Amino acid sequence: MDLILSFADDYLLDDAWAHLVPASAFTPSQSSFFTPPLIAFPQISPWHHFLLTLLPRPPLNSTQHSILIPVSAWPRDYIPRQLVSLSVITLIGIFFVYFISAGLSYFFIFNHDLMKHPRFLKHQVKLEIQCSLRAFPGMTLLTLPWFEAEVRGYSMLYDNVDDYGLLYLFLSVPFFLLFTDYGIYWVHRTLHHPSIYKYVHKPHHKWLIPTPFASHAFHPLDGYLQSVPYHLFIFLFPLHRWLYLGLFAFVNVWSILIHDSDMVTNHPLETIINGPAHHTLHHLYFTVNYGQYFTWADRWSGTYRQPAPELDPLLEVHPTRETKKEALGKAE
Repeated sequence: MDLILSFADDYLLDDAWAHLVPASAFTPSQSSFFTPPLIAFPQISPWHHFLLTLLPRPPLNSTQHSILIPVSAWPRDYIPRQLVSLSVITLIGIFFVYFISAGLSYFFIFNHDLMKHPRFLKHQVKLEIQCSLRAFPGMTLLTLPWFEAEVRGYSMLYDNVDDYGLLYLFLSVPFFLLFTDYGIYWVHRTLHHPSIYKYVHKPHHKWLIPTPFASHAFHPLDGYLQSVPYHLFIFLFPLHRWLYLGLFAFVNVWSILIHDSDMVTNHPLETIINGPAHHTLHHLYFTVNYGQYFTWADRWSGTYRQPAPELDPLLEVHPTRETKKEALGKAE
């Protein structure tokens, strides 16, 4: 997140903060004789100036006292500015990832015949999106301490590949996936405990036949807790900064893809990868397939259920010939 914040500061936020909280509002006014004629400072209204007097701010330094360029009274390293900037960036980012990835998956992968399933709720897609939009601010607020600690340099992210070598760079990918998968397994399984489930995780299981838009449709605390292993990893183990950014984007997209209710079975990686078919069974049967990417944690812990063609929810939408004959026989 520090990479994204630095990029945003360079190209957008420095100017935005210079207008929102201008240092010129807290410095003695300069006479026109000493002010360069081509310098355009942010013009603020009396009401804006009054609001600024209510804000906390660090002491102004020599750069902020300069009359040559408009700068903010809140410098880049000021924690309140970082928290607000991170909140805005996170919300914008999650909106883009959610609507673009879930939208593409919904229109090009998700089988729309599943919307005829008897357990598919009326107006479900709209309800999933509404639930997600309500969850985003709360999840962002809960996640801010992790992002802020990362920006302040407390994580073990690194920039130079030579610091740990190419071998570690490559091995850190499966290490990250295995660590976070096992962590999420136990967080997810704990959320199914009866004392917690109905308060936190049950809203996500409202969607028995989920669409990709259900990927983030849960209680804010639920979404946050299942993301903790991602954040915890970089405070325990070194990880290249750009690699972490890519993996963080990947896990968000993966969470969307496994909610497309696709029951493709009998492929070579079915017993290894926890894909959409496995997660569809989790939504249908609740106490199986808690893993995120792999099946090994479920296998070791006795909660694995193998996807099979006869478990496909589409069978309740398009009955087989045998099912139709049985229904006709009973009618006769």
